[in-house]
Amino acid sequence: MRPEVAVRERAELGEGPTWDTAAGRLIWVDILSSRVHTFDPATGRRTVLDTGQHVGAAKPRSGGGLVVNLRDGVALYGADGAFSWLAHDPVPGRRGNDAAVAPDGALWIGTMRYDDAEGGGTLSRVAPDGTVTRTLVMSCSNGTGWSPDGSLMYHVDTPTRRIDVFDFDGELPYHRREFATIEEGAGFPDGLAVDAAGCVWVALWDGSALRRYTPDGALDRTVPLPVRRPTSCAFGGRELRDLYISTARAGLDAPHPLAGSLLVLPDAGQGLPQPAFPG
Repeated sequence: MRPEVAVRERAELGEGPTWDTAAGRLIWVDILSSRVHTFDPATGRRTVLDTGQHVGAAKPRSGGGLVVNLRDGVALYGADGAFSWLAHDPVPGRRGNDAAVAPDGALWIGTMRYDDAEGGGTLSRVAPDGTVTRTLVMSCSNGTGWSPDGSLMYHVDTPTRRIDVFDFDGELPYHRREFATIEEGAGFPDGLAVDAAGCVWVALWDGSALRRYTPDGALDRTVPLPVRRPTSCAFGGRELRDLYISTARAGLDAPHPLAGSLLVLPDAGQGLPQPAFPG
């Protein structure tokens, strides 16, 4: 499997690729540049939205527009571009990070401290009406995903080097345990995607690779990448068979020319359709 360049870009902290099924486009963010990017692989058309503050994630809404995990809370963009807060919760020194939409339509949002303080981050559930339920306290909440049948929830707290798995009752996770641990020297787990076979793909920050783990937690594939800091991945494109990979150049003295670009592994497997946020 050889990665190709989908979008050549110089994102400081590219993150959170998400396939927007209704629009046939990929959505991804550059957190530190406060930008939401879209890319239509069929036409090559791109758009860029400036959010005005650091944006950890952007997901499609069922009626059009976006839900975004910003520095100061969760906000909505309408199909016409109109902006409104869904859950405004500014905390000095904290920002939104990765996010994912659960099978029931709730948005799961992560936060972290700018100073990376231990225990300074959270994982919370945001209902379509804006009700926020905080479920976990951690350091750097990152990749979140669900098994094909929705009975399991996967989550990464990056500094722990662990991917954890929970039983999921349709709304809340419980019975947390270790799914896989990234060994020292191989990088840190960041964003993840679950494929139709129930395998978990994870991007390794400072590890220059993607890994795929089987549903029982066994490593069965490593895909080397030309960049040091891949950040996340998502299936998209025709029939959800292409795996898109966001990357970063932040903090690197001599980044690879492709650092910050959006990469793609064509025909990497079979992805799962991701629900849009109904709020």
